[in-house]
Amino acid sequence: MNQDVTVSSRTLHEVQHGAAVDARSLRKAFGKFATGVTVVTCQGQDGAPHGATVNAFTAVSMDPPLAQITLIRGNKASEYLADRPFAINIMAEDQLATCLNFAGKPAREPIRWRCEGAIPVLEGNAATIECRPWRVYDGGDHLIVLGEVVALEVNDEAPLLFISGKFHHAGSLHGGAPWEASGDSIAHGWFEGSTSFRAF
Repeated sequence: MNQDVTVSSRTLHEVQHGAAVDARSLRKAFGKFATGVTVVTCQGQDGAPHGATVNAFTAVSMDPPLAQITLIRGNKASEYLADRPFAINIMAEDQLATCLNFAGKPAREPIRWRCEGAIPVLEGNAATIECRPWRVYDGGDHLIVLGEVVALEVNDEAPLLFISGKFHHAGSLHGGAPWEASGDSIAHGWFEGSTSFRAF
């Protein structure tokens, strides 16, 4: 037990002092954080719908309603999203082919779009969050894009998950809800984490 603590402490010490972090190990560590999968969509200058598969999505704020995605710097998606509205399509379990299509592996079946307004969205999502541009920040080799939520749609489909570089289905409920309030409660339905650090 003490040995594990020592190793962890040394690792943190090395990072704090600017020691090189192995990229593969860092990616592996990041990958242990389970996420959903999104396809971010918008209109190109030609008016055609475009999309990119993104798993770096974060809920940011309820008031104002803000959502964040993180994109590799220099790719086409980051250029499209600089100044135009976009949709965060949260993928359902049965949309794996759609995810892969927007990650570079063309789907065999046509992609189902809904292009009724300025923001094209995909059909069959677990949820869809439409945004207008809010801020773009420097994120190293990525761009951090914040959007203000202007419309949304939530469906009953289970979301597709992504863990350690692989796609997963949602499993069974683990121990029930850690609260007794309604799941629709703003304070309890969205797990915000602790409000302070606690000593052991």
